[in-house]
Amino acid sequence: MRNTVVTLIGATKIDTDCINAVETTLETTVEWLADGVACDAPTTRSVGEAEEMVRAVLQEAPVDVVVQPAEGRRKRLLMADMESTIIENEMLDELADELGLREAIAAITARAMRGELDFERAIRERVQMLAGLEEAALARSEAKIRIMPGALELVATMRAHGAYCALVSGGFEYYTAKIRARLGFDYDQANRLEVRDGALTGEVLSPILGRDAKRAALECLVRQLGCTVAEAITVGDGANDLDMLAVAGIGVAYHAKPAVAEVATARIDHGDLTALLYIQGYRRAEFRG
Repeated sequence: MRNTVVTLIGATKIDTDCINAVETTLETTVEWLADGVACDAPTTRSVGEAEEMVRAVLQEAPVDVVVQPAEGRRKRLLMADMESTIIENEMLDELADELGLREAIAAITARAMRGELDFERAIRERVQMLAGLEEAALARSEAKIRIMPGALELVATMRAHGAYCALVSGGFEYYTAKIRARLGFDYDQANRLEVRDGALTGEVLSPILGRDAKRAALECLVRQLGCTVAEAITVGDGANDLDMLAVAGIGVAYHAKPAVAEVATARIDHGDLTALLYIQGYRRAEFRG
């Protein structure tokens, strides 16, 4: 019985030599999910053994490899980080542009996402640097948002097949609310900036929502949905995503910082966000959005 599935995903076409090597190694025939771009290779090997064998033959080929039990692939809950995951931007960095502080604030952002700084301390330090910035800057920075390729299809397809989609961010609810409406998420959660007299005060309203809050949101939502964490797929790129990635049925490190990619149950380094659909066995013909 082929109870393990290896999913191969390329940014574009997967080289034929890579497919042949995997088929020979696993003694299987791939099943295409999207012609030339994503396929499943069912196998009788264990998850660990199959992954080791496939990565050995592919070596440095630009192909994402996700190995998992074949049963229970389709998930009932998607929980996604926002910045550098669902959108390409880091919104604090965009706000910093308004004051000519992008380089200074971006450096702190990068260290925080690598796990080198305490999240709460880092967000307070960066927001304090924005004290006095006019509230209208929020709308101006919103106009700069770039949606990550595949995000619309990911949310639309999962919702069309009955899944619940949640957006959880260590950023700010001003932006998560906009992205929730724009992409069709069911729920959003983020921090709140204090605004007084038409300007940012430089304070983040308590409580600060970071790594622990993301895991708590996941656990709360699975209870509300009547499912288990095994029926959830989570995706993020930074250190504050680690807990929600660790406990989900599939935790996907998406073009992530090394510390995150090393410990996540799955990693996507080449494909776009539609990779999360292929991981669940969706075919391109099933996509919405």
